[in-house]
Amino acid sequence: MELVATPNNPVPPRGSASAVRTADGRVLRVATFATEGEARGTVALFPGRAEFIEKYFETIGELLARGYHVAAMDWRGQGGSERDLADPRKGHIDDFALYQRDLDAFIGETLTLSCPRPWHALAHSMGAAILLDRAHSARSPFERLALIAPMIDIEGLRFPKGARALADTLDMFGLGAMYVPGGNGRSLIELPFEGNRLTSDHARFARNAEPLAVAPNLAVGDPTVGWINAAFRLMKQFSAPEYARAIRAPALIFSCGRDRIVSSRAIERFARRLPVGNLVAIPGARHELLMERDELREQFWAAFDAFVPGEAAPAET
Repeated sequence: MELVATPNNPVPPRGSASAVRTADGRVLRVATFATEGEARGTVALFPGRAEFIEKYFETIGELLARGYHVAAMDWRGQGGSERDLADPRKGHIDDFALYQRDLDAFIGETLTLSCPRPWHALAHSMGAAILLDRAHSARSPFERLALIAPMIDIEGLRFPKGARALADTLDMFGLGAMYVPGGNGRSLIELPFEGNRLTSDHARFARNAEPLAVAPNLAVGDPTVGWINAAFRLMKQFSAPEYARAIRAPALIFSCGRDRIVSSRAIERFARRLPVGNLVAIPGARHELLMERDELREQFWAAFDAFVPGEAAPAET
């Protein structure tokens, strides 16, 4: 397992990559980065769908500068981790519960063995949805959750009930491994900046595509029918008011004002139901807040620094 460096995106200092194996035999790529001196704890970084560790090198460097040890992973089916299908460009999974096995392996073989406590989580989109599902089960080991554009619902579906029914029907008839209707294997490196839904920062958009030119094996295209059907099932759970109310982990939720991938309205509705949660709305940001322009990223870091590690509990008297 290796990390891919490019001239505009060097590997952060004191970083190393390795492999962990899940309970069902999937091999995942993980990476750890040690801060200089005594660590304030560890921030575990969880990318979104079709992302890879290299996209977050800038963020990892900023966390190291804040005195945190950093651990990151590629979810099964993307980045440097093992794929489920013969076509490596298909982002596929049958059930989002399988991602919990990835978390189990990452926690047991990476965080527990080499990462100083306290542990905090920083997750984006699909990764944030998986972390919320973990927190709902009351098995989350993280002190605090910073969640950017969590995948609570999809933005812009013209006929949401029809889309869900179609995905379920196609999956039921054994077509779960095909791309979603209209989907293909094009990855970030093949997409133009103009009209993109990810970021308004041209330099970061181009930088994030560079590792795919060096290591095309990191690339993933559109999701499969099976993936979107599994996502719909998880998002249906999120829509129940009692779901969010059962999450007791302190959470800071970020919504992006110009997000056209996940629904900001659904995120804000979900965040209001959290017993120990706060919402930060970033007007003008597209879906990938950490890849956005500096003035938008600065708003994220101001909120993050106030939230993690947070205030110490008062001493007992």
